Amino acid sequence: RVTFDQTYEYMNQEDEWDRDMLLDPAWEQQQRKTFTAWCNSHLRKAGTQIENIEEDLRNGLKLMLLLEVISGERLPKPDRGKMRFHKIANVNKALEFITSKGVKLVSIGAEEIVDGNVKMTLGMIWTIILRFAIQDISVEETSAKEGLLLWCQRKTAPYRNVNVQNFHISWKDGLAFCALIHRHRPDLLDYSKLNKDDPLGNLNLAFDIAEKHLDIPKMLDAEDIINTPKPDERAIMTYVSCFYHCFAGAEQAETAANRICKVLGVNQENEKMMEEYERLASELLEWIRRTTPWLENRTPEKTMAEMQRKLEDFRDYRRQHKPPKVQEKCQLEINFNTLQTKLRISNRPAFMPSEGKMVSDVASAWQGLEQAEKGFEEWLLTEIRRLERLDHLAEKFRQKATNHETWASGKELILSQKDYESATLTEIRALLRKHEAFESDLAAHQDRVEQIAAIAQELNELDYHDVAAVNERCQSICDLWDKLGTLTQKRRESLERTDKLLETIDQLFVEFAKRSAPFNNWMEGAMEDLQDMFIVHTIEEVQSLMAAHEQFKATLPEADAERQAILGIHNEVLKISQSYGIKANIINPYSTLSTEELLNKWEKVKKLVPQRDGALQEEMASQHAHERLRRQFAAQANLIGPWIQTRMEEIGHCSLEIGGTLEDQMTQLKQCEHVIVAYKPNIDKLEGDHQLIQESLVFDNKHTNYTMEHIRVGWELLLTTIARTINEIETQILTRDAKGISQQQMKEFRSSFNHFDRVLTHSTDDFRACLISMGYDLGEVEFARIMILVDPNGTGNVSFQSFIDFMTRETADTDTADQVVASFRILATDKPYILVEELRRELPPEQAEYCIMRMPPYSGHGAPPGALDYTAFSTALYGESDL
Repeated sequence: RVTFDQTYEYMNQEDEWDRDMLLDPAWEQQQRKTFTAWCNSHLRKAGTQIENIEEDLRNGLKLMLLLEVISGERLPKPDRGKMRFHKIANVNKALEFITSKGVKLVSIGAEEIVDGNVKMTLGMIWTIILRFAIQDISVEETSAKEGLLLWCQRKTAPYRNVNVQNFHISWKDGLAFCALIHRHRPDLLDYSKLNKDDPLGNLNLAFDIAEKHLDIPKMLDAEDIINTPKPDERAIMTYVSCFYHCFAGAEQAETAANRICKVLGVNQENEKMMEEYERLASELLEWIRRTTPWLENRTPEKTMAEMQRKLEDFRDYRRQHKPPKVQEKCQLEINFNTLQTKLRISNRPAFMPSEGKMVSDVASAWQGLEQAEKGFEEWLLTEIRRLERLDHLAEKFRQKATNHETWASGKELILSQKDYESATLTEIRALLRKHEAFESDLAAHQDRVEQIAAIAQELNELDYHDVAAVNERCQSICDLWDKLGTLTQKRRESLERTDKLLETIDQLFVEFAKRSAPFNNWMEGAMEDLQDMFIVHTIEEVQSLMAAHEQFKATLPEADAERQAILGIHNEVLKISQSYGIKANIINPYSTLSTEELLNKWEKVKKLVPQRDGALQEEMASQHAHERLRRQFAAQANLIGPWIQTRMEEIGHCSLEIGGTLEDQMTQLKQCEHVIVAYKPNIDKLEGDHQLIQESLVFDNKHTNYTMEHIRVGWELLLTTIARTINEIETQILTRDAKGISQQQMKEFRSSFNHFDRVLTHSTDDFRACLISMGYDLGEVEFARIMILVDPNGTGNVSFQSFIDFMTRETADTDTADQVVASFRILATDKPYILVEELRRELPPEQAEYCIMRMPPYSGHGAPPGALDYTAFSTALYGESDL
């Protein structure tokens, strides 16, 4: 029985060899033919051959000759005697040579070989085949049998009706043999004309071509393979291994092609990421370019409603339009960092975006956008306050102007009358007194005119949108006022000239006129004040108005006494008229006021007082509601602000943690990210409270130092920080996995860097000590080289990523330009150039076309037309170029 040590574990499934042979004698016959042909393929190099494998090897001479041919080594001199012990000695020399090559032979002795034991002889030949023909076959670190099977599967994969799964029934129809030949020598047969239903023709065709053109002897019989339900596996493997060795050069070409495909695949993926970055950066910068002018526009609207619409548009921008762009900006930075890491890992030059599309350019444009945004919101609120003030002043102007115009209506006509020319003395005296009362009234209205002018001036200063109409109305009032003053002065002069002719004056009417006019003016002023609009922002301001109103109510008893006194004068006139029997119509010639009018105005004043009380109480309730809104917002803001700060500290602590693995840090950061996303409803609720406050026109809050802008900025910074930190850990994991760095190495790098980060700012000697602690023996030249790698700009600052890149570059092995050039040289069969058809034959279609489009023409001598320079192309992959 034949067994092998661990060197031949790939054949452990065949330990029951002798039992299988006894069960199927057809296999013995196939092995006898195959092994005999295999031995003759080598013995013929020495000018000899064997006919019967168990008989011709009995004396050991051809066995020793076979071993010398296949190993290329000299065996000890054989014994030339014909005695049995001479043959045993020769066979033992052969077996000892096999054992010296690492093959452990069990139960195979020289006596069995000398005696012509077929089973033992075939087992010994199979051991020799395994050791010298199959053992060295390896595909992707598999065992010899698995490697040979994998090689066959790959070579025959593109061919129809071929499915190699073993070394017995998968080869019965002959198509697998033909596919191997066609894959490497398509000029020898036309695979498309083969028929799966003609196994005999396929097998004989493959065996004849292999023997005639590939120098592979015919080791198998097509009839035996077809007529055996399960052909002998060892015979098939022996024959297939000859194909493998025949096409070994093509295998090297495939390996070289795989290396090129890998390099080109990395390059194509990087180019796609570069194009994606350029697209995202362009779209984001274009959005910023369109949005910034809108935020910088400070053209005020004319009405509160229009400004409120602008404020609502701004809110929509903050809630709907900007958040997706914040995410895009964050994703852009993550993609840029990931691309740069992949370029470093693959030993490619760093990616330099188009002019104006650097990450710093996007960040600068974003900063300009946020600056314009902040100024825009402040301007909106200021403009709303200004328009609110303007609306209040405009309404106040209209009320005062209307009251004054009502009072002044007809005064010009009255002052222009010349009724004194035909009046009696009493009538003249009445006219004079009436005029004096008018002058008193006119003087009382002086303040009102000045107030109207002052309000108009303020509206001009605040740039009221309808200021032209205000100025026109104010000018009309002032012109009429000046004219009334002039007419009043002229009438007085006329009356005083006539007064010298008149003597009798009714003092009571005069007294009535003098007292009723101021009282009437006071009542009009009181009614005007009681109906005056007010605007306040605090409870204290309302309380101030209520205190002033209480002071006004305290003057009502005194006013009522004056009213009764005036009515007393009128009653006295009636009493005198009745007492003296005056028949004339009892009308006060000196005053246009009547007692009914005074009584009506007095009743109106008394009615307006409680209405004013109600208005002030309603305003007090409104201010209390505003205060509740302030406290509600402050309560939430005072919780959310510290919460955001706490999460920022947790993220910072996690990113500096060196106790756990990078995966542990990633898990902590993902959990933290989940907590942050789950907290978003609190931010939305605070936004809702903030909107209620703004809609209520509440602009200050003494209960908190946090504004909605503070919370928004903190929230956006938190989202950006967690995303960047996760990306940094992902980059470290990518670097670690790509470079083969262990977790322990990564922890050592982090620990050393943290110590280095604390002390590096003092002197470069500290960094030198850090490198020495990592095992570097540094001279001045070597230390200067390292500093150029980790700090190319000479800033004195070294990032952890630069430190990791340096350490991985020192410890990892990556593809180089020389390796790619060597791979192309294999495909080109050692030519300094490569042809288009060679690229298309050896590389997949996508990579082949990629090389053809980008590989420059070969400029050397002796090259055929269309030759390409693979050396320049490979160098460009690892240098400065457009690739």
